[in-house]
Amino acid sequence: MVRAVPVRPWPAPPRQDGRRFVVTGANSGVGLETTRALVRAGAHVMMACRDEGRGATARDDVLASEGRAAAERVEVGRLDVADLASVRDFADGVGPVDVVVGNAGVLGVPFGLSPDGVELHLATNHLGHVALALRLLPRLTDRVVVVSSVSHRAGDLRLDDLDWSRRGYSAYGAYAASKLANLLFLAELQRRLTAAGSTLRATGAHPGSTATAITASRGGLLSWVGSWGHGLVGMSPTQGAAPVVVAATADLPGGTYLGPHGWREMRGHPVGARRSASALDPELAARAWERWEEMTGLGLDLGLSPP
Repeated sequence: MVRAVPVRPWPAPPRQDGRRFVVTGANSGVGLETTRALVRAGAHVMMACRDEGRGATARDDVLASEGRAAAERVEVGRLDVADLASVRDFADGVGPVDVVVGNAGVLGVPFGLSPDGVELHLATNHLGHVALALRLLPRLTDRVVVVSSVSHRAGDLRLDDLDWSRRGYSAYGAYAASKLANLLFLAELQRRLTAAGSTLRATGAHPGSTATAITASRGGLLSWVGSWGHGLVGMSPTQGAAPVVVAATADLPGGTYLGPHGWREMRGHPVGARRSASALDPELAARAWERWEEMTGLGLDLGLSPP
């Protein structure tokens, strides 16, 4: 694809007064800095966090930098995106939303299954966000923002082996596959919205190499090496959040995918990002959508109430 002209470094978003955002994984890293930038722009933000205590601490952090006057515009809600029941409960209670940002994620965790029997990377990084987006669609006014990774290019999404029962488990392989799934969902959601004549849109972004708490999910030496490497060649969470903030607030066409402009998209200003051939495969996207519908029990519904 033709890459867009870089915007100025880590720009402030346009004013978002009166607009309501949901940001998952908002208690740290890119999610926290995305929240901070949106609140600074006047938005109302629901910080969707698995741990409400950590969410409350993060909210205090935002208010410490943005001022206590913003207190009425910053909420914390409990959401475990790896648990479809938690997604349902959260979506049922969240009310009208303009934009949902699917940021929460895990990286390199040992093999495990979610409460719904789904491999943990796929459940956390992808399927829960699919369910959240589909449940909120009838109440969205603007867009779904999908947060992926440059690692999607190494993704091998085997729709007949999502639980890794037919091959040896690879923690990084599972992460990369979940990030490929993100971009396939972005493409197919936008295709279906367009076909339905909807004014809603789906956009996406990745934060490049950003030092965040996600590296700590690996634990031990790998966590230390990952954090050190991100700090050496990557960006701060504030900088890494810039493509996500732009994807959530700029007037962009549906299907836009942003990332840093620099070497291997590891750091830099937000521009149009590259996608792998698999991420651009419409047949794979359509087949993947069918699997997500089977696994969540949800489909595209632009009616007045969620399924």
